[in-house]
Amino acid sequence: MTNTPIETGEAAIPELVIISGMSGAGRSTAAKCLEDLGWFVVDNLPPALIPTMVELGARSQGNVARIAVVVDVRGRRFFDNLRESLADLEAKHVTRRIVFLESSDDALVRRFESVRRPHPLQGDGRIVDGIAAERDLLRELRGDADLVIDTSSLNVHELRAKMDAQFAGESEPELRATVMSFGYKYGLPVDADLVVDCRFLPNPHWVPELRPFTGLNEEVSDYVFDQPGAKEFLNQYTELLQLIAAGYRREGKRYVTIAVGCTGGKHRSVAMSEKLSARLAGEGVETVLVHRDMGRE
Repeated sequence: MTNTPIETGEAAIPELVIISGMSGAGRSTAAKCLEDLGWFVVDNLPPALIPTMVELGARSQGNVARIAVVVDVRGRRFFDNLRESLADLEAKHVTRRIVFLESSDDALVRRFESVRRPHPLQGDGRIVDGIAAERDLLRELRGDADLVIDTSSLNVHELRAKMDAQFAGESEPELRATVMSFGYKYGLPVDADLVVDCRFLPNPHWVPELRPFTGLNEEVSDYVFDQPGAKEFLNQYTELLQLIAAGYRREGKRYVTIAVGCTGGKHRSVAMSEKLSARLAGEGVETVLVHRDMGRE
């Protein structure tokens, strides 16, 4: 298959975001959010037509400056067409970002059962069979994604808030980081690019006067950073992130999620995330701070 070359002349090539991911993970909600932010949204556009859509946007004299395309990958040939279109866009120096909506199997099963609809790939099998087939089909695309959002525990409003946080800015930053504290006992965040383990520090949970508080409290934060190695870890990991961030920028990666974990996601990880996000913001990285598991106990 040969895609039509993108002939734009002096016209500005539109921004392009491709929204994909698991069926039932919130693709439609993410697309609606971008539409509300002023993006021109096309749902279920055949992948082979994506370069044509970008070309039409470039010819619109600035009327279509930002395009979001929702792709629903349900077949091997469909996926091959998408891969060819992405390669064609890259060859034409079109900047594109892929947003991948992820969710756990349990959450997806509950959602399909609640609306009493079959999974589009389950055929004569069960919902879980369709989910497994789709997850296998999308594995490569997920690996290429610029932004992965896990919607397992998000409601519609929380997903919209995440999309707003990433796309509502008037200008696109060079790199946007999400720093997320979490508790290992609740599982690793599936959308993490980098994982930091704070369990090498003493746990304030075992200090009776600190147990009721969180890492947001000054007493807990002071306790954490008074421990041997805490400040050194923060300093050296911040330096490492500067090196990684420079590489991400060179590779055109605009989003990174840094997950900072401790046992329960209440004390050490929260305190470290607060300091780390402040350091990144001070280095000019636009940062979103999320405490995933704080308050779950």
